[in-house]
Formats: sequence, C-alpha cells, structure tokens
Amino acid sequence: MKQGEDYSKHRESADEELIARFQQGDNYAFDLLVIRYKDPLLNYVFRFLGDRTDAEDIVQETFYRLYKNKHYYKEIAKFSTWIYTIAGNLAKTELRKRKRRNLFSINYYMSTDKDYDLPDDQTSPEKDANTIITDDIIQQSVDKLSPKFKQVIILRDIQGFSYEEISDIIKIPLGTVKSRVNRARLKLQEDLKYLMKDIT
Repeated sequence: MKQGEDYSKHRESADEELIARFQQGDNYAFDLLVIRYKDPLLNYVFRFLGDRTDAEDIVQETFYRLYKNKHYYKEIAKFSTWIYTIAGNLAKTELRKRKRRNLFSINYYMSTDKDYDLPDDQTSPEKDANTIITDDIIQQSVDKLSPKFKQVIILRDIQGFSYEEISDIIKIPLGTVKSRVNRARLKLQEDLKYLMKDIT
C-alpha cells in the first residue's frame, strides 16, 4: 500500500519538485519525468525534424543530458522551459547537419484573427479526400518556412506554450517571438491562397 501511495504522490508532484528529488538522488523521480515528457518532446522534435527515428534519438539524448547535468537546473526557470530548450537545441543542431525537408501536418492556417489549431498525434487517421488534399497543400507551405519560423509555430500552436515561455526556451526577446509567429502565419496565408487557386 505504501508503495502505491508513494507512486500517487510522485505522480501528482510538480515538475520542479521531481527534479529537486532527482537532484537529491531519487532516480524514481527521474523516471516519472521521463514518463511525463517523453511523448510531448517526441511530438515536438518529430514535427520539427520530420523523421521519427531522428526524433527518438534526440529525445533519448535530451534525457541523457538531463540525467548527466541534473545539477545545472536551477528553480529560477520552469523545468518544462529548461528541458524544451535542451531538446530544441539538439533538434536545431540535427537540422543544420542534414538540411532535410520537414514533414508534419497542420490544419486551419487560413484564419487571421485567432491562434491556429494544429492537430496533435491523436488526430484520427480517417480523413475524407478534401481534407487529405488540404493537408498536403498546407504541408507544402509549411515546408517552405525557415527553421526559426517553424520552431515558434510548433511551440506556440502544437505544444501550447505562451509567448513568454517560448522566449525563454529559444532565448530571444518576447517581441521577436511575437513577430516571428505573426510573420510565419502571414507567409502561410499568402502561400496557401496561391496554392488553393490550383484546386478551386
């Protein structure tokens, strides 16, 4: 019973409490951080790189660095910001090495007055023909974005980070984050309007 109670207590612990426990030698707290962040990080890196095998390698390396450098974390920053910074830097390094096209699907980039809705990996695979065509067209537009624009879009619209958190993760001013998000959306809108003419 006690083991079950300890498990529940750890599961409900905040990230910052878990990393503090891990820094004190509690490896079970590290395991829970891995469970908590493995899928979100994999989704983030995969959408940035477009290759699942590479994404899995990046996430594994992220957790290795967390394990190795646990004492570098200070509670002046959110743990999520810290670990996403590690993963993002590794992903950008990988992207610079191979310069390959990224593959991920995005929906509803045509609106100009709201945050965009990017589907996560839970989206049903059952799509009608029109949706598939639209996704292919949107993907073509997204592939044309430079990495710096892709990164802020993924963090903002897929991962749900605030502008302030994105600023902390990629180490750029808040105003620059907002500018990049807006410019990325404008680029997508312009390109989509052009591409959609070919099928309407």
